[in-house]
Amino acid sequence: MAKYDKYSSQSRMPERPWKIHPIWRGIGCLLMLLLPVVAYAGAVILVNMNAEKGWLPAPRELTQTVTLPLVGPVDNFYSVLIMTFLLAIIGFGLVTIIYSIIYSAVGPPRLGPLDAPPVRTSPSKKKY
Repeated sequence: MAKYDKYSSQSRMPERPWKIHPIWRGIGCLLMLLLPVVAYAGAVILVNMNAEKGWLPAPRELTQTVTLPLVGPVDNFYSVLIMTFLLAIIGFGLVTIIYSIIYSAVGPPRLGPLDAPPVRTSPSKKKY
């Protein structure tokens, strides 16, 4: 306890006037778990199709088979890992953009009931 602090049961943070519905926390948790899994599945499909069709030549270091302790041998491990990372970034970016569009359309107004309206001034004329 610091020197000038007073112990009080009322010194706790005040409660917010709004509450987040628990379903939104569940949706966020589900997206955080589901998006990397979908990115991995998409990466496996893209890397395998690239190996068949030959769209982009991949270096030998990225297409080697890696043996993992609990999983076993994994083909194209490094290329799948890189593609998973890229697809996850794209997926999270799309979710963020969609959320910002929905929030700007449906969210609360920019100014609250106690805020003053912005002051509108006309540009001053410059005298030379």
